[in-house]
Amino acid sequence: MRSMAYDRILLKLSGEALLGGGETGIDPALVARFAREIADVRALPTQVAVLVGGGNLFRGAELAEHGYDRGTADYMGMLATVLNGLALTDALERIGETVRLVSSIKMEEVAEPYIRRRCIRHLEKGRIVVLTCGLGRPFFSTDTAAVQRALEIGADVVFKGTRVKGVYDRDPEQFPDAKFYERLTFDDAMAEHLDILDQAAFALCRDNGLPLLVFNLFEEGNLLRAAKGESVGTLVTG
Repeated sequence: MRSMAYDRILLKLSGEALLGGGETGIDPALVARFAREIADVRALPTQVAVLVGGGNLFRGAELAEHGYDRGTADYMGMLATVLNGLALTDALERIGETVRLVSSIKMEEVAEPYIRRRCIRHLEKGRIVVLTCGLGRPFFSTDTAAVQRALEIGADVVFKGTRVKGVYDRDPEQFPDAKFYERLTFDDAMAEHLDILDQAAFALCRDNGLPLLVFNLFEEGNLLRAAKGESVGTLVTG
């Protein structure tokens, strides 16, 4: 039974999470709901950074499969994350939160450049930090970017929101009898070949002792319960 609230979290918010019922684009109502839940966590008080993906608008890897240069395609995907970051930032500001939109690619008219110490200072002052453009380099997934940034800013945990309860031994949407794991070690997850994060991100978590919590982000209130340290989803630790 988990019972201790986290002091500083990094939430990986995939672009697909912002889709709602559509096939592409941004669902304003869903973004507004996520903003309210993030604000509830920040009020605990818990320091909150959010790294957003761009898969609801554009996926660089898919374009690369059609012959585009992979580096170019990845940069296009990074720019898509800025659109999502702007939407989330606006939704947070409309409910009174103080937010800093940060980009790993310089675009100073839109977002602050990523500077590690500045991000930490924003968090210490109670501001929500929205991170975009991943690591600012092609060939790195947003999974890897989320873990890397979490380590850099000293987060206690990485939250990965999904559509299901947590980690299973196989896809629970296809196999109703799939086994759910409440707790796992990184070694056990690797031994059982569980698809949780990409290998580079997973290795970063394991090698640096950074816990990972996988939970259903679409169940209202789960984000707050997770931040309080309640038993939500699957906790993966060393």
